[in-house]
Amino acid sequence: MDDRIDIPGDEIAPQGCGPVHAAVTESLRPLRQQVFERVRAAGAISRAQVAKDLAISPASVTTMTSDLIEAGLLCEVTAPREGGDTTGRGRPPVALGVRPDAHVVCGVKLSDREHSAVILDFAGTERAAVTEPARGVETPEDMLAALVGIVDRAAAAAGMRRSALSGVGIGVPGFVDGVSGRVHWSPVLDRRDLDFAADAEARLGLPVTLDNDANLVALAELWFGVGRTRPDFAVVTIEHGLGMGLVVNQKLYRGALGLGMELGHTKVQLDGALCRCGQRGCLEAYVADYALAREATAALGRIDEPALPVRALLEQLYARAKAGDGAARTIFHRAGRYLALGLANIVNLFDPPIIILSGERMRYDYLYAAETLDEMERLVLNSGRPVPRVEVHAWGDLLWGYGAAALALSALTERLLGAMREEAS
Repeated sequence: MDDRIDIPGDEIAPQGCGPVHAAVTESLRPLRQQVFERVRAAGAISRAQVAKDLAISPASVTTMTSDLIEAGLLCEVTAPREGGDTTGRGRPPVALGVRPDAHVVCGVKLSDREHSAVILDFAGTERAAVTEPARGVETPEDMLAALVGIVDRAAAAAGMRRSALSGVGIGVPGFVDGVSGRVHWSPVLDRRDLDFAADAEARLGLPVTLDNDANLVALAELWFGVGRTRPDFAVVTIEHGLGMGLVVNQKLYRGALGLGMELGHTKVQLDGALCRCGQRGCLEAYVADYALAREATAALGRIDEPALPVRALLEQLYARAKAGDGAARTIFHRAGRYLALGLANIVNLFDPPIIILSGERMRYDYLYAAETLDEMERLVLNSGRPVPRVEVHAWGDLLWGYGAAALALSALTERLLGAMREEAS
């Protein structure tokens, strides 16, 4: 079998995916897995560089990469010549890369407005992506049927059958225990305490990993975005709800029970506005789209008129605010102040070097206008040092799917490398 994949000289070598610098705790992982993940992160890298990066002997790298090539997980690639040399003289440099066609996974975001799915190959390259409207809050049976449908359509768009996938990652909003695969509560499901991952595995006939959707945004940034080179950062998502993901030492922090980082359900007002979770005074109830829509109905004079879809209602509200309507601007300004409060609490609790704002509501610039960030700075403890940088990342709807696919790739890597450890022992 030919294990080398040629990269034409006028093309750039694969960029890789996953954290560029391994977490400190990763040194406890088996060396073979560290080698594989270093290659995956680099995209294309020489054996000598792997040995240097991991501080191990070149002979050890040669042995382990030979095993990984034999297993069909890595391959040799023709790397671009240094300095842009196009003369073609001498033997072309050889590097290691992940074999893209070794495995393919699907990442799915389930929502009450729109479902999205992304197919990624083993090297993290997109093969296909699909989105489709959702039908709102559904029974678990109907949501599982929607899951099977969108996975099948995404696989077909990539020119394959569902059975050719090596795993599926799923993101849902709400209180999700990623370890057990249980959904304790989700605004998109009409029941609580569900073994959703196990039920999805039974319906799909594939390994399934599940997590909170905000965690998957952080995972998408960690694997494909700004987080690849940053050991610590926080992500805040503003969409149908308000979510948060926290990365510490290039690892997702989920809490002792896997249910941490629920920023949207921290309380900002006793006996305040009703939240979707059933409690009152949650931050989400003042910032998320349903909170804005609640106030928009009155501001736009639609109390006695037929209800509009939330998206259409918010677009009208935003257009009025941009046109100078005082009531509409006040709604966004108030939501921005509550967002500033939430961001300041993140800084005071975790002190991240950067906070990334993401999600569909980032289109509404009033939420992160200068006065909002100034308000955050006023609420942060005065230490005499600059506050963390706040960046807005507008990936689009497929952001969530990329994070879910990264979750599936991570779980797949653990399964494959674990199997190799068992064989070696």
